[in-house]
Amino acid sequence: MVRAPPGHSLLVFYSEGVGAERVHRGGGEPKGDAGLFGPQSASWQVNRETTVLFGGARALLMQAAHPLILAGARQTGFYERNPWKRLERTLQLTYTITFGTRAEAMEAIRRINRVHEDVHGVDEVSGLPYDAKDPDLLLWVHACLVDSQLLFERLTVGRLDDPGRERFHQEQMAGVELLGLPRSKIPPTVAELRAYVEGVVASGTLKVTGETMRVADLIRKPPPEVPWRPVLRQVARWAFGTLPGPLREMYGVRWNLAQEVRRRGSLRTLKLVRPVIPSYFREIVPARHAARRVAEDA
Repeated sequence: MVRAPPGHSLLVFYSEGVGAERVHRGGGEPKGDAGLFGPQSASWQVNRETTVLFGGARALLMQAAHPLILAGARQTGFYERNPWKRLERTLQLTYTITFGTRAEAMEAIRRINRVHEDVHGVDEVSGLPYDAKDPDLLLWVHACLVDSQLLFERLTVGRLDDPGRERFHQEQMAGVELLGLPRSKIPPTVAELRAYVEGVVASGTLKVTGETMRVADLIRKPPPEVPWRPVLRQVARWAFGTLPGPLREMYGVRWNLAQEVRRRGSLRTLKLVRPVIPSYFREIVPARHAARRVAEDA
């Protein structure tokens, strides 16, 4: 598995044509072992971008507002015991699925599935049962991530056209199937996935409690030992600013026209300067390692 070198921060580590049909289901290794997707996939194109990684903070806020997902996180102590380290390990597994070799990707999937097997119980707040393998919960986690990735790709990169966005969605559907979410449960198009997210937000399912706000504080006010805090504070502003309006209000974020203008302006500026940023910072380390691996083995 790709790991951050000792002493490197999470941000430093992650900033240092084959589609979903290539997802491994047995058989020989492809030339160069391009992994589950490969360098021509929309998944590589989107997820190699550091600025798309910033969308993960938005996805985390959306996921933490679901009481049963928060209950599972509570069981594992995800937000209580060194949450930044836990988040780093989660990102390592996620990016290994996209950019690792087939063997590395399948091992990361097995590790995630093993963790999910033990996460179940009854939420002490709502009294409702939860299970990390529940397709409805897996769908919300997946939808928050894909919706945020596509949003931040559009706002900060803008290379995907509509067919490319649909291709990314289809590839991610194929990948999450390996994590136990049936394809039949996933809205089949990007527009329908967006409608699903909006429907959940409007349904009254999501709640922002004191525990949820502790997750928000983790994003809004990273601890002093976390490097690159000024950058992360800006990422937090983008995360809260791009939440669906009703959910942003639930988090107690006051929003007005001036704030919206600043948000749009800052993201537009990032999109304009991104092409001149050296690839060392523009692309995450696992993507650069994967590109070198494929090129050397070809």
